[in-house]
Amino acid sequence: MTLREWLKKGEADLGAGPHPERARQDAELLLLHFIGNNRARLLAHLDDDFGGCSAISFAAHLRRRAAGEPIQYIVGECEFYGLSFRVTPAVLIPRPETEHLVEQALVLAARFTQPRILDVGTGSGAIAIALAKHLIDARISASDISAPALACAQDNAKRNEVGLRFLLGDLLVPAAGEIFDLIVSNPPYVPEADRHTLSVEVRDHEPAQALFAGADGLGVYRRLIPASRAALVTGGFLVLEIGHGQAAVVAALLESAGFASIAFTPDLQGIPRVVTAQRL
Repeated sequence: MTLREWLKKGEADLGAGPHPERARQDAELLLLHFIGNNRARLLAHLDDDFGGCSAISFAAHLRRRAAGEPIQYIVGECEFYGLSFRVTPAVLIPRPETEHLVEQALVLAARFTQPRILDVGTGSGAIAIALAKHLIDARISASDISAPALACAQDNAKRNEVGLRFLLGDLLVPAAGEIFDLIVSNPPYVPEADRHTLSVEVRDHEPAQALFAGADGLGVYRRLIPASRAALVTGGFLVLEIGHGQAAVVAALLESAGFASIAFTPDLQGIPRVVTAQRL
């Protein structure tokens, strides 16, 4: 079969999957994985033969995608903040909206000569590694409760040639007694009651531990915010990603913990997505 025929078959197979509106796009993305991620080359060689082990693997990839598995897990990588990351089912797939958190952290880190930064719940390491690529003099640590996630983050640090310290444990526990200038986190914030509203890719394939945080989605914030205040230098900052409709409650939690200068950054849909707050 030619590349054109395989592409047509892929579109047909994925048309019966959970996202028929993306069938052609997804089939093309999976096929590009086998021919060097060069779309111009694909379009110029659609009539070339495509067979052997690559064709067998492509067919297997189509089956996985038709079952709802995210493309990022199938091909094993994704892009975040202009960097390439390896992703596995042990980690949440980095989202574009989380780049707003990185941008805010970079602005605040500029206030410190050699900022000490802790990324809590690092997952793939996307936030910590993106910061490390832009903050040469920063001392950055990254923690996670999941050993497989931390191993993935360590691989990504090597992949992107940055040096970080990795800590295994719950929230700030593995950094007990230390003080930081910035603490950043994209914690779990989806309410358990919203599980059924999530797409099959997220609900059935991404790690539940990185998604859900109690009945109202605020369980981690209730522990992370006061713990962060105790671990921040006076004048230090906490930078958090939050979920839809959580701004008011998170602001109240920050105020009650003694934070000030609370500000929200919206995502491209205008939803408050990142909150920054300063320890007095």
